[in-house]
Amino acid sequence: MTRYAAPGGEGAIVSYESRYDHWIGGEYVPPAGGRYFENPSPVDGRAFTEVARGTAEDVERALDAAHAAAPGWGRTSPELRAQVLNRIADRMEASLEQLAVAESWENGKPVRETLAADIPLAIDHFRYFAGVLRAQEGSLSQLDEDTVAYHFHEPLGVVGQIIPWNFPILMAAWKLAPALAAGNAVVLKPAEQTPASVHVWLDLVCDLLPPGVVNIVNGFGVEAGKPLASSPRVAKIAFTGETTTGRLIMQYASENIKPVTLELGGKSPNIFFDDIWAADDELRDKALEGFTMFALNQGEVCTCPSRALIQRGCYGDFLEAAIARTERIVPGHPLDTDTMIGAQASNDQLQKILSYLDIGQQEGAKILTGGQRIEYDGELAGGFYVQPTIFEGDNRMRVFQEEIFGPVVAVTSFTDADDAIRTANDTLYGLGAGVWTRDANTAYRTGRAIQAGRVWTNCYHAYPAHAAFGGYKQSGIGREGHKMMLDHYQQTKNILCSYSPKKLGFF
Repeated sequence: MTRYAAPGGEGAIVSYESRYDHWIGGEYVPPAGGRYFENPSPVDGRAFTEVARGTAEDVERALDAAHAAAPGWGRTSPELRAQVLNRIADRMEASLEQLAVAESWENGKPVRETLAADIPLAIDHFRYFAGVLRAQEGSLSQLDEDTVAYHFHEPLGVVGQIIPWNFPILMAAWKLAPALAAGNAVVLKPAEQTPASVHVWLDLVCDLLPPGVVNIVNGFGVEAGKPLASSPRVAKIAFTGETTTGRLIMQYASENIKPVTLELGGKSPNIFFDDIWAADDELRDKALEGFTMFALNQGEVCTCPSRALIQRGCYGDFLEAAIARTERIVPGHPLDTDTMIGAQASNDQLQKILSYLDIGQQEGAKILTGGQRIEYDGELAGGFYVQPTIFEGDNRMRVFQEEIFGPVVAVTSFTDADDAIRTANDTLYGLGAGVWTRDANTAYRTGRAIQAGRVWTNCYHAYPAHAAFGGYKQSGIGREGHKMMLDHYQQTKNILCSYSPKKLGFF
C-alpha cells in the first residue's frame, strides 16, 4: 500500500497553484472579465485552487494566438512534429506519479487507476501518433499516360477541443495528440469541474511547443464552450461529453458548416453467455471482473457496462458470484493505492446518481447490493462517495435506458443469442458493449450484430491507441484513437495535373 499526500500538503509530490489563468500564446493571461471560480476536490469537497472564468473575449484572444501559430506549425516537418510529441511523452513518463496524483485529487478517482491506466494511456497516445505521423504518406494516381492525381494531407488549421471531467488528462491527450501530429493549432477548453490538472500537465511540457500552438481557455460551457464551438474561426470542433450537450455543439458548429467529432453518452450492454460458467477457471474469474468493471472510475465512463445481460442457464450462480465480487471492491481515500473506488467527480454528479437509486426502486427494480451514499468522518468528510450498486429489473426501466454515469449496473436475463441482441440494441445509444463466451462463433456473430462502435470480446475497458473508438446512433460521430484520427484533423488536397500540351478540343 502507498498513501500519497494531498497536493500541496506535507510530503506531497505535486502541488497546485493557488490560481490558474488562461494559457494563451505561450503565457498565462488573466480573464478579460476579471472573474474566477473555485475548484473543489471531490475527495473532501473543499476548494483547492481557483480558475479563470473565460468568456467569448478570452476565446477570441486564444483564437488570435492559434491563428498566428498555425501556419508555422503546419509547415513544420512531420519528423520535427513527431519529435515534439515523443518529448511530451518522455516528460509525462518522468512525472507519471505527479500527474496521477494531481488527476486523482481533482477528479476523485483512485490513484491506482491513474497510475496504471489514465496517465500511461495518455503517454502512449502521444507516442502512437508520433509514430503514425512518420508513416503517413500521400498518394499518386496515374489516370493516363499524361495525367496524374496527387493527394496531399494538409492540416485543418485551428481546431477547438472541449474536454470532459471524467478523464481530464487522458481525454485531452486523446484529442491533442492527433491534432498536433496533423499540424493544427488548438484552443482547448477543459471541463469546469476539472480544469486544473491539465495545467499541471501543461507546466511539464509547455516549453516544448511553439507559443500559440496549444491554448487553454478555462470556463463554463455557455460562457466559453459555446463561443468556441460557434466561432467561424475554428475549422473543427471535437467534443466528449453527454449527448444533450453534443446536440448543442453540433448545432453551433453547423452555423459555420464546421466538421465535428462527438464522443457522447452510452448505456453499454455486457453480455454473459452460459458457457462462461462451464468451467471454474481463469476465464470465469476474468468474466466476473468484467462484470464489476461498471465500478471502474466510479462508473463515470461513457462506455460503463451499466447493463449486464446474463443467460438464464447460469443466471443465479453467476449473479451470486458477481454480487460477491462487487462487495469486495474496496472504497476509501483516492490517494491510497489499495482503494478501488473513490469519489464521484462533483456533488452534482453524486446527487444525480442518488436520484437514480430512488428512481430504480420506484420503478420496481430490486437493489441486490449497495444503494447508499458513503459518508466518511475525518479527512474525507464532505467528499462525494457512493456504494457500488447492482439493480435487478428489466430493460424497459429508466435505470436500464438512461445514462446514470455512476457505479450502478442494471441486471436482467436472456434466453438465447437473438434475445440478447434484441435487448442489447434496445437503446438510444451505441458506444460500447461486452461479449463473454467460450464459443468463437457466438462471439463473432454477437459482436457483429450489436449496434455499437466498440465491442469488447472476453475483455472490457481496454483502450489501446491503435484501436478505433467511437459510437453508433446517439453515441456520437467520428472516432478517437487509431491512425484514422489523422484524417479527422486533416483535409485532402488534390492536385490534378496534365502533362500533355494538347487541348481537350471543346472550345
